[in-house]
Amino acid sequence: MGTTQVEGVPETKYWHLKTVLSDALDSEFAVGEVLPNERALAARFGVARATLRQALEQLELEGRLQRRRGVGTTVAPPRIGVDVGPTEHSWPGFMGDDWQTEGYALEAPPASVARVLDTGGADPLHTVRRTRVTHGQPVAAELLYVPVPSVPTVSSAPPDPADDPAARAREVLRELRRLRLEGQDRAVELGSARAEDARQLDRLPGAPMLVVTTRYLVSGRVAAVSSATYRADTCRLTFTDGQPVPLAN
Repeated sequence: MGTTQVEGVPETKYWHLKTVLSDALDSEFAVGEVLPNERALAARFGVARATLRQALEQLELEGRLQRRRGVGTTVAPPRIGVDVGPTEHSWPGFMGDDWQTEGYALEAPPASVARVLDTGGADPLHTVRRTRVTHGQPVAAELLYVPVPSVPTVSSAPPDPADDPAARAREVLRELRRLRLEGQDRAVELGSARAEDARQLDRLPGAPMLVVTTRYLVSGRVAAVSSATYRADTCRLTFTDGQPVPLAN
């Protein structure tokens, strides 16, 4: 890695250093390779270690670097392309999708979801938690909110603590698939990891995420809402009908 002094650069020092480091990662380092320690890097680039840390943290947020306890800072693999395109209307849990059902709750939704579903904020909904696994790696955590009237054959009584919550979740998904899905729409925005999502995806609470909100439409009304939180550092969202493919950083 060559020496590049950043004194006198008009833009923020750490941002320019991030660009220089990013170019070096592309040309001089292999995936999984360990970077020199902070002292060596700071001396080589002629910056304070605080500036260097800011640049490294930004590259980590962008998915270019990974910090591994006991190993150091390594070059991250390319992000995975994850297809979220609604090219074929289908309910969650259809055969062949790469989501794993994790749990269930009967609880009041967040106010934002209640507004979309046009339900009373205190009305409990079937809430299904799922995790998306791509190439063997968990890349997203989802909460699927289903009003009780959408699946009237599913019990709306609080689940017994002795019951398997995943079984109730699968029942909700099974009953949704009996409905005639008229359409769906999606919106993507930048968000942050909720505590439970962070645990599932091995990130710190508040880490930057891509939030995909999907509305499922039946008979002219919203029958269910999905809020899926994707790791912004390990995947890119694509909108094609192809299979997920690795993409360059």
